Amino acid sequence: MFFAQAKKPTIMIVPSDLWCNKNGYVMDYNNQGTIEKIPNYKQAFQENSELSFVISKINGLMAERGFPLKNMESVLKTLSKDSAEDVMMSSKDSGSSVSESPIDKLKKVAKADIIMQLTWTVASLGPKKQITFNLQGLDSYTDKQIATAAGTGNPSFSVSEAVLLEEAILSHLDNFNNSLQDYFEDLFENGREVVIKIQKWDDWDEDLESSFGSDNEELSVIIEDWLSDNTVKGRYNTTDATENMMLFEQVRIPLYYERKGKQRAMDTRRFVSNLSRYLRGEDFNIVSKVVTNGLGKATIILGGK
Repeated sequence: MFFAQAKKPTIMIVPSDLWCNKNGYVMDYNNQGTIEKIPNYKQAFQENSELSFVISKINGLMAERGFPLKNMESVLKTLSKDSAEDVMMSSKDSGSSVSESPIDKLKKVAKADIIMQLTWTVASLGPKKQITFNLQGLDSYTDKQIATAAGTGNPSFSVSEAVLLEEAILSHLDNFNNSLQDYFEDLFENGREVVIKIQKWDDWDEDLESSFGSDNEELSVIIEDWLSDNTVKGRYNTTDATENMMLFEQVRIPLYYERKGKQRAMDTRRFVSNLSRYLRGEDFNIVSKVVTNGLGKATIILGGK
């Protein structure tokens, strides 16, 4: 009854960086002057016929166990429809800096709680084939590994990698799913972990040691009080604080918030925007800009848009 009523994490299955690199599905990305190789998922789906079958097979196994899944191929099409991929590619050519990598944008559109990263290799043993796999469950906000399943299937005459993979992971999947659900239940109770940074524009005349409001409190104290009131169980850690910046880590934000009588998923941008709106109120009149860095980090820049 408990698990039937509990909310399930949303999941998206992706081929691992190792699998993409080994099979040549990578592209160069200019990350603020540093060239990085990142997976080219779109090319992988277009050129590797087994990839769609493998992911579809695992999607089916997960769906049978009551876990909602995001279809990665559909998410990529949504990105293309919004011309997001064109923007990502042009940033490589122009060398301009961006706040989110292409992988972050993919996660943002998918809005999945957990990323299942899959690696597999197939070896030939005479007329038979044998598959070795590694399945990792990653928190899409922090990239922390929360579940894993790995093993080697029995040799088989099957020619389909999807069927070989199904046979290999079946004995591991239930324990893997239990780990995912346990982690999600912990998030539901204790909040999702994110990072929040506070900065100021150079031309703003105030700083975090300036006093505001009817109580004439320092701005840094006002912000910490708000976090204490709005995080799950008041959990956050002030890692650094000066007159010009503050860094909060292990900030536990709720998974959901209520709007118009419906529960909606809370993300870092929504949570930080609430803080920005609070500071913009008549008690403080502080205008600020919110900048997101992937799913799990956001920055408020005080003193203007």
